[in-house]
Amino acid sequence: MPDHLPFDPIAEAHRQWSARWPEHADHMAAVTSVMRVQQLLLSRVDDVLKPYGLTFALYEALRLLAFTRAGSLPMGKMGIRLMVHPASVTNAIGKLEQRGLVERSVSPADRRVVLASITPAGRLLAEEATDALNQADFGLPGVAPGAAAELAETLRDIRFHAGDTDVNGS
Repeated sequence: MPDHLPFDPIAEAHRQWSARWPEHADHMAAVTSVMRVQQLLLSRVDDVLKPYGLTFALYEALRLLAFTRAGSLPMGKMGIRLMVHPASVTNAIGKLEQRGLVERSVSPADRRVVLASITPAGRLLAEEATDALNQADFGLPGVAPGAAAELAETLRDIRFHAGDTDVNGS
């Protein structure tokens, strides 16, 4: 797919929707735009993380562990905080563990709980990758901080109304 399209497919879809279902055209265009932007941002973020051997999913797991005081979390709690299925956490931690960035252990407090702990190498990589993402404005170059905050607020409202969180940003 070319980098710059000679027309806007979403605008054309909006035109078509407006002719048939005008009361739904704006919602269709908004959802389609969010889906497309998600693809673009994931590609940009993954491009920034590629030199570090990370995908965004791996980065998120590593960064979450780096944020904790002890450098470790139960794997089940990681799934909740990352908003992913437990199998996705297991997969990510397995990949990070193979590279020596994370270690797994049984919780001394509850032997049924598996802890993921960041290693010094993992902490260093998390910092380097975070610096790179910050330098790249997380794939939003040219978007002013105020505009990014407004966008996050709008998306938080959508998440609230979809039942994703009990916290409404408004």
